[in-house]
Amino acid sequence: MISPSPYGDNRRVRIGLLGGSFNPAHEGHRHIAELALKLLGLDQVWLLVSPQNPLKPVAGMAPLAERLASARSMTGGHPRLIATAMEQDLGTRYTADTLARLKLRFPKARFVWLMGADNLVQIARWSRWGRIFQAVPVAILARSPYSQMALAAKPARRLSRFRLPERAARGLADRQPPVWSYLHTRLHPASATAIRARRNAFGQYVEGANP
Repeated sequence: MISPSPYGDNRRVRIGLLGGSFNPAHEGHRHIAELALKLLGLDQVWLLVSPQNPLKPVAGMAPLAERLASARSMTGGHPRLIATAMEQDLGTRYTADTLARLKLRFPKARFVWLMGADNLVQIARWSRWGRIFQAVPVAILARSPYSQMALAAKPARRLSRFRLPERAARGLADRQPPVWSYLHTRLHPASATAIRARRNAFGQYVEGANP
C-alpha cells in the first residue's frame, strides 16, 4: 500500500500509530500491529519510523532509509499495515508534536496511539507526555516483563480514572481523549536489541574466522 501523504487528506478512517526506531523491525512489531487491527477495530496501522528517537543514542542506529526498508519488509505486503517515515516530512522529533500535526492534516481520521508496556514504564521521560493522552486515545499492549511495572508506574496511576476496560477497547478510537486501555495480549519474544546483538556476534565470528 502507498504511504499516506504528509500533506494529509479527509478520509474517515480509524488509524493506529505505532512509533519507534525499528532498528530493525521484527515480527514482534507485526504481531502488535495485527493485534491492534483486530482488537481495536482499526482500518489501518501506520508504523512511524522515527528519524532519531531523542531518548536513544545515535551510535548503533541504522540509517533511516535502512530502518524504513526493514519495516516495509516486515509488513510483508499486508494491505492495512503501512510503514512510513512521515515524521521526517512533518519535521517533528517528539510524539506530542507529531500527533498535533497529524490531527491538523488528517482532520477526519480517528487516531489511536499504540505502545508497548515498556514505554508506559518510562513515558514520564517523554517530552510533554501528558499531551499525548490529551490528543488521542492510547492503547497499551502487554510486553514481558514490563506489564506489572507499567500498571504500577506513576503515569498509569495518575491516569487511572481515564482507563477504559479491556472489554470495551474495540471502541477506543471513537472515544474522546483522555482515554486509554491496557490489552493483556499474547506476548511475542522478538526483540530488536537481541537481533542487533546476534548480528554483531555473527559479524565478529566471521571476522575471526577470516583473518
